[in-house]
Amino acid sequence: MDYKVLSRCPVCSSRLRIVKLKCLKCGTIVENNFKMSKFEYLSNEQQKFIEIFVKCRGNIKDVEKELGISYPTVRAKLDDVISAMGYEVVRKQENNEKSVIDMLEKGEITADQAVEMLKE
Repeated sequence: MDYKVLSRCPVCSSRLRIVKLKCLKCGTIVENNFKMSKFEYLSNEQQKFIEIFVKCRGNIKDVEKELGISYPTVRAKLDDVISAMGYEVVRKQENNEKSVIDMLEKGEITADQAVEMLKE
C-alpha cells in the first residue's frame, strides 16, 4: 500500500522535507535534502480543487458546475490555494463593469451573478 507523502510535521506542523528516496526495483537509496513542490503542501481539499480547475481548463463556469458551487465560492477557493502556495492574493476592491461584462459574454458567470457583482 502506498501512502501520500506527509507535508507537515505531526508534532509542530512545520513543513517537512524528503531526505531519502529508494528504487523499489533495484533497491538503490539516494539520501539528500529534496524539496517538494508547492502542490504537496496543499490540503487534500485544495489539491482536489486544483485538479478540477485544471480539468475544466480554468473555466470558472465549468468549475461551478462540476463542484455545484457559486462563482464567488470558486474565486474564494482559488484565492485560498494561491495564498497557500505562498503567493499574494490581489483582490480588486470593486468589480470593474467591463470585466463583469466580459466574464458574462465569455459565459464564465450567469446574468444573475453579473447583476450581483455589479451591485457590490
